[in-house]
Formats: sequence, C-alpha cells, structure tokens
Amino acid sequence: MKLLAVADEECKALWEYYSPEKFEGVELIVACGDLNRHYLEYLATMVPVPVFYVHGNHDEGYDSHPPEGAVCIDDDVIEYHGLRIAGLGGACRYRTGAWQFTEAEMKKRVNHLRSKIERHRGVDVLVTHAPLHGYGDLNDLAHRGFTVFRELLDRYHPQLMLHGHVHMNYGANIQREHLYGSTRIVNCFERIYLDVEPAPPRPQHRLMSRLWQR
Repeated sequence: MKLLAVADEECKALWEYYSPEKFEGVELIVACGDLNRHYLEYLATMVPVPVFYVHGNHDEGYDSHPPEGAVCIDDDVIEYHGLRIAGLGGACRYRTGAWQFTEAEMKKRVNHLRSKIERHRGVDVLVTHAPLHGYGDLNDLAHRGFTVFRELLDRYHPQLMLHGHVHMNYGANIQREHLYGSTRIVNCFERIYLDVEPAPPRPQHRLMSRLWQR
C-alpha cells in the first residue's frame, strides 16, 4: 500500500501546484499534525482516498472546526484494508494550551489506547505528532519527544511510527528517519511517500497473556 504522510508545513507542490501524477498510486493519506485544516480538506477533496489525522500542538482550532472529509484517529485504532493504524497526537507541555501533555498524561493516553490495540490484535502504523524521545527530537522542552512511546514499540513492533513536530529545516543535521528495533520511525515534515503492507495479526492468546501491569 502506498501511503502519503504530511506534517507541519503545507507542501506547495501538492497544494499550489496540483497535478494528478503527484498522487498516483496513493491509497491513503496520513497527517501528523500542525497543518491548516483547509489543506486537509483540499487533500480529502482532490484525492479519492481516506485522510486520517492526529492533532499537533497548534491544532486546537480543529476541536471547534475539524477539517471536513478527514477522519481524526487520536486515541483510536482504525483498520483500513487490513492496515491497523493508531493515533496519539499532541506534544510535550511547554506552555498553556490544548494538545500539550506531560509524560504522565501521555502515559494515561497510551494505557487507554492499549485496549483498542489489543482488540485489533496489534498495530501496523503508529501516528503521532511528537517523536519518540531520543529518536528525532530536540533538546528543548517544546520539541522533546515522549519516552512512553517506547512501551508501544516494544510491545507491538509496528512497522512504521510516523511523526512531525520537528521541522527538517530546523537544522542541517536533522535526520528524516531512525530505526527502533524493527520499527521505522519517520519524520513526515512537509511530505513523504511510503510503502507499507498489513502484517499478520498476532495470536490473540499471546496478546491477552501479556497484559500490561497498571
């Protein structure tokens, strides 16, 4: 399955200079936060595939005016053509505002999401706004990643973790990709095309026998 992932900055090549071949073969669009809602509506209108999104820390406006035609996957797991996709938007709390969380607050969200992942017998793609701490984040609090994401990667080994928040133009040494175990962690700043296929579901008895300790 060919996936288009976008984050943080609207891609002029897609929005202002549209041409059909730029979306050729794309079967799914995933937005990792901090994007103009009209941009998501445009993508949902121009490309006949689902658009799934999570909130960035600047997307509080989505709460009152969500992007039409796009589907929020925050704190949820959606299955599309066999591909299991989980969403956890937001960033580390560094000021007053919506869609910012402490590590403890994000851990509660992870714990809530786990039951849905268990019901789907795993997850193939984890979509976040903030990165995993130590894998593509920065030293300042505003751009620090969440350590608790390790619990999902260690337990479920998704093929992809897609995030935004750290702009590739923040510095020359920012990496687009990292590898955590078998999970490919990708910074989706502006746009990136990826190929992913659903993995076989894990046996139900193995999942249920390893329930996390609260």
